Amino acid sequence: MVVCGDDGLAHRLAAELRGVYREQVTLVVPPSGRRVRQPVVGRARAASAALLDMVNAAVNRSGNGDQGGADRELEATEPTEDVLADAGVERATALALVYDDDETNIRAALTARRLNPRLRLVLRLYNRRLGQHIEELLDQSAALATRDGSGSGPGGDPDAGAWSGSGSGSTTVLSDADTAAPALAATALVGTSKIVDTDGILLRAVERHPPAPGEVADPGLCTLALLSATSNDPAGTDGSEDSGEQGPQLLPDAAAVEAATGRGTVVLEQVSYSGPPLPAGRAGVPAFGELFSRRLRWSLAGLAACVVALAVALMVVTGDHPLHATYVTLLDLFSINEPAHNDDVGRQILQLLSGFVGLLLLPVLLAAVLEALGTFRTASSLRKPPRGLGGHVVLLGLGKIGTRVLTRLREMDIPVVCVEADPEARGMATARRLRVPVVLGDVTQEGVLEAAKIHRAHSLLALTSVDTTNLEAVLYARSVRSRLRVVLRLYDDDFATAVYRTLRAAHPRALTRSRSVTHLAAPSFAGAMMGRQILGAIPVERRVLLFAAVEVAGHPQLEGKTVGEAFRAGAWRVLALEVADGASGGGRAASGGSVGSSGSVGSRLVWELPDTYVLRGVDRVVLAATRRGLAELLGRRARHGSGV
Repeated sequence: MVVCGDDGLAHRLAAELRGVYREQVTLVVPPSGRRVRQPVVGRARAASAALLDMVNAAVNRSGNGDQGGADRELEATEPTEDVLADAGVERATALALVYDDDETNIRAALTARRLNPRLRLVLRLYNRRLGQHIEELLDQSAALATRDGSGSGPGGDPDAGAWSGSGSGSTTVLSDADTAAPALAATALVGTSKIVDTDGILLRAVERHPPAPGEVADPGLCTLALLSATSNDPAGTDGSEDSGEQGPQLLPDAAAVEAATGRGTVVLEQVSYSGPPLPAGRAGVPAFGELFSRRLRWSLAGLAACVVALAVALMVVTGDHPLHATYVTLLDLFSINEPAHNDDVGRQILQLLSGFVGLLLLPVLLAAVLEALGTFRTASSLRKPPRGLGGHVVLLGLGKIGTRVLTRLREMDIPVVCVEADPEARGMATARRLRVPVVLGDVTQEGVLEAAKIHRAHSLLALTSVDTTNLEAVLYARSVRSRLRVVLRLYDDDFATAVYRTLRAAHPRALTRSRSVTHLAAPSFAGAMMGRQILGAIPVERRVLLFAAVEVAGHPQLEGKTVGEAFRAGAWRVLALEVADGASGGGRAASGGSVGSSGSVGSRLVWELPDTYVLRGVDRVVLAATRRGLAELLGRRARHGSGV
């Protein structure tokens, strides 16, 4: 395995491949340069600086755990052809390009595909539309090279890179923003849902409190996990891999669920999108009904009724045709008709009344024009938080992570107020399109969080690209409202763990979550390098549960066994079966549930499979698994003489 990157995701991915999948990894990173810690300024200067010093000391003591995950490490400024050749791409099975720059990843992917057409490529791209085209291009190139007889495996070795149940030369494009956004959005809303939405599949993992004595909890589609028995572990390991029996139990069997009294559960539900529809039309164009206020609409309706009444009265007095009477009334209304001094008294009175109504109509029309222009100006600018807003989520940062999280929150119909210092940030257009209030300003300055109404907020999501800014914002928000729910986006996992422990100790009654993007994204990238389709990841406290689409053929743990026999507690569990439309299957089907790129058109998912259903080699299933369970179930075949 070859991993190329310039940030923490590369180190975390190498550690994941090495520690979980037991793969030989070559890591290519830029030369180590001097990293100057950004100064901490603003309100919480002393507190955040002291906490940052303590966290840095903890990270240094840990030896930057992710960096030791590679068997071989190369330093290179860019992944050029010579660098990739030196890393052994010609004989590698998979290559991950996880640089923060899309162009760098694409350029290196094109070079690597030329060096090794059979290479499995995993790219980190933020631009999803471009990623689809690049994926098709690289797959087509690999298919043509393979058809031309370029070898059976990397470097021409027919046995190198053999995978159980997967092909070679494939390309997978992932985004760490898309991978981490559902978990970050769900973490801010404890008691609601954690969403996995990939390839048309929408799953929701719901945390449920322990049932009262005598009550039976609804298991949903299945019970994914048992939550920690304690939330006050003095060692700070609750919910992690080191929690022992008191920590969360992933994929428990029925006996474990029944015996776990007094513990919360995480159950799986299947849902469809029920949030508000996105505004139609182009960004900044309001609906027609929003152009005029209610008072102005009533004024226009009253004047229209007066015009109709005058036309009817003129028709009665003069005996004119209705259309002609309406025409004459409009002429009188705009004072462009001949004076009726030679007509009878009734006609003269109606003309005077029409002129008076015309005088009233002019200011109303002027007000309508000005109000419509003001509405268009307001729609094209950023909205401000409305008065009386409460129970909302304050989201700091509209970068690539913040933009994805904002979209997720709006899909769940959650009120959001954003705070962004850069008026040209990439998420500004999304905020305008979704009509989300935005406060422009540096979150470390006085009054910015107050303008976002932090004192009445439900939770705070600190998702800027600077860890110290996120930390400072959380510390100040806690000083304003000590029991505010906060979620920090921190890139380094050791840093996130240390911050989580310290903030929890300082505010034991408040909910604090620190989430490392690398911790949430690395399992999906590692699974893609192993040739597996990872549909998503759901955090269960400080552990991760993966969802994957798997072909049954070639896996003795699944093929020929019943669903009940294939289930291994704490490792993996079959959740659903993909069948083509028109095929019979037990249970109930998911609406629009196409699983990945299996090549089947018009497929659907069958849930709640009976334990007696026998899995066949032609079946394709969706399963939930732990990281080690997935590595064991979908592990690589041993190379000849490798002893792996």
